[in-house]
Amino acid sequence: MTRPLRARIDLQALASNLSLARDRAPGSRVLAVIKADAYGHGMVEAARVLAAADALAVASLEEALRLREAAITGDIVLLEGLFEARELEAAVEQRLQLVVHSEAQLQWLEAWRGSAPLSLWLKVDTGMNRLGFAPGELHQAWERLAALPQLRKGCLRLMSHLACADEAEHPANDVQRECFEAATAGLDAERSLANSAALLTRPDMHYDWVRPGILLYGCSPLSDGGVPGVGLRPVMTLESRLIAVQQRRRGDAIGYGHSWVCPEDMPVGVVAVGYGDGYPRHAPGGTPVLVNGERVPLVGRVSMDMLCVDLRSQPQAAAGDAVVLWGEGLPVETVAAHAGTIGYELLCGVTARVPRSYAG
Repeated sequence: MTRPLRARIDLQALASNLSLARDRAPGSRVLAVIKADAYGHGMVEAARVLAAADALAVASLEEALRLREAAITGDIVLLEGLFEARELEAAVEQRLQLVVHSEAQLQWLEAWRGSAPLSLWLKVDTGMNRLGFAPGELHQAWERLAALPQLRKGCLRLMSHLACADEAEHPANDVQRECFEAATAGLDAERSLANSAALLTRPDMHYDWVRPGILLYGCSPLSDGGVPGVGLRPVMTLESRLIAVQQRRRGDAIGYGHSWVCPEDMPVGVVAVGYGDGYPRHAPGGTPVLVNGERVPLVGRVSMDMLCVDLRSQPQAAAGDAVVLWGEGLPVETVAAHAGTIGYELLCGVTARVPRSYAG
């Protein structure tokens, strides 16, 4: 019998979340972000569902080539652009759209002598202080790119990235929007600023393109985990089974370090999942787990292949019973909050040894 752990991927939920993004930004085109193996969900499978988006976004040439090898033919944007000048030939051959965020990348394009058409996104740093041209440098960079003989007509676009959109009321959001407006004033181009959080909370930032990422996978992009009235559907359900139920005595210490001690005689369940699968090792006692659809608390330390749960509220539970670590019935952001992290990290962190199964 195979180990019972798997990540079940609901492709209908993925399509539903894309439709929701379109509904929330009806005047914008959708650049669907599928970098990092579609946030752990399987990039090729996600790309086939998200072909209904206007374009797909990845982080690197390697990710884009994997999609092309899988016969994904639509528009693909490299969010970090080129890492080396020698990547340019392959990127152009594969009809990839390049984000230009540095002087070096700009110079590589100016030095290129190919004839194939280029589709480019020029990135301005409006306050993330990570990548992009300074606002005062943007117009000069724009003019240099616009002068490229290979530039495809109408395919020089503008973008920036928000630092605090997950906090809808954070004052930096307005500062960045105003900076973006001022920096791009007078440039005749399509613009993009809104990530998942701004797509849901800031229609004034939708512009021509929105860039949903985490919301496509059914996880709240907001720091408080709230998405009132939105209707996101979780795409990944990480599920396993109880592989043992042990009757323990008061005073018995559970797991490594004996960090948790049974307060009374009680049943303790052992679940086939651990940090070797991507479940957070630092998840504390009390982190919720679903056993037969009901919440029970994690107890003791998470080990590489197993974790333990308190079954006092489920004395009838037995080996073989169904367990959900996150997904349907237990939002990943709830588990992330207990573990002191974010849903992004948990989804992206599910390891390759966990089989993915796809439905819908």
